[in-house]
Order: sequence, then structure tokens, then C-alpha cells
Amino acid sequence: MSDISEEDTEISFPVKFLGRVEVLRPDGLQVLEEAARSLKTSESDSSEKAAKKSRVHIFLSLSGIDILENKTKFLLYTCPLATVSYCAVLPSSARVFGFVARHPAADVYHCYLFQSKKFAHVMVSAVGDIFRASKKEETVRGGRDLIVEALRHKNKVLQKENAELRRRLAA
Repeated sequence: MSDISEEDTEISFPVKFLGRVEVLRPDGLQVLEEAARSLKTSESDSSEKAAKKSRVHIFLSLSGIDILENKTKFLLYTCPLATVSYCAVLPSSARVFGFVARHPAADVYHCYLFQSKKFAHVMVSAVGDIFRASKKEETVRGGRDLIVEALRHKNKVLQKENAELRRRLAA
């Protein structure tokens, strides 16, 4: 999964969505652990029967992470890759993983937690691969921009030189 071609622009994982919790810091295992505890206490505090954990699909792409409801394919959350600051598997539970992302409109961080028997470590690895691929894409794009700018400058210099030679030829 470390090589992401242009044809493989997104990867999808079926997982259980445990919830989203507002957090104070943008990264660290402690943030994930606190968010998981917060979700557990909010479930146990509710007098209603705990809602069944909803099944979702996580779509990873170079643009970000999208969370879609499994049955309706309704977009629950979208997190641009630039807003994601941390992703890891919980040490206390190898099936639980999450990521922290900054809200695009407010200066608030949310921790998104998921559960998967098969995909927890794969998901975290894939997010890392997506980050590396996006950095390469930015580097390539930035490198191309520098080349284009250098060619524009060279073109201006040659145009001035050409104008000077035409002037001399006319005289």
C-alpha cells in the first residue's frame, strides 16, 4: 500500500464509528486515550440503551478523509488532509484507532474514533502513506512551479536580447 498511483486515488475501509470527541490538543496517544474514555463514560452515563455503533466507510484520498454512513452513503464528516494532525492505534485496545483533525472553520480539534478487527493497523499505515504521497505531490508540484518560473524568466531575458539584436540590425 505504500505506492499510490494516480489511478488508485482513494482507498476505502469498512469500520465501526465509535464517535467524535472535541479535544484540547492536536496530537498524542494520550489525546486518543482520553477521547476513548470520554466516549465510554458518555455511553455508560446515558439512561437509554447504548446506541449500536454505526458502520461506516472511511475513504482515504490525497485530498483528505471522508466518513460515509454505510447503508445510505451519507457523508457524515470530511476532513481535509491538511487538517489531520495525528493518527494512531490505541495501545490499550489494538482494535481501536483514531485520528485528530482541526475543524476547518473553527479553532477546535476533534478526535474521530473507530473500531475494526482487521483494519486498525492497516488504516493507520494507509493514512501515513497518504501523507507521504501528498508531500511528494506537493514537492513535485512545487518543483514544477519553480521550473515554470525559471523558464518564464529565461524567456524574458531572451526576448530582451532578441529586441536588442533587432535594434542593432536595424541600425
